[in-house]
Amino acid sequence: MPKKHVNGRAAQLPAQRREKICPVCGRPFAWRRRWAQQWDEVVYCSERCRRGRNRPSTSP
Repeated sequence: MPKKHVNGRAAQLPAQRREKICPVCGRPFAWRRRWAQQWDEVVYCSERCRRGRNRPSTSP
């Protein structure tokens, strides 16, 4: 039987957690507890990427 989390749902192992790819830096980022309520709306991995979303890249 799987472990139960304090909220009554089954606890997820780290390998089972969902990931998304940040459109700014291209890095994968994982689900966090503080994003639980708005995970579908989370797009960027960090505040830095969110602030730099419209900035053109400075590739040499």
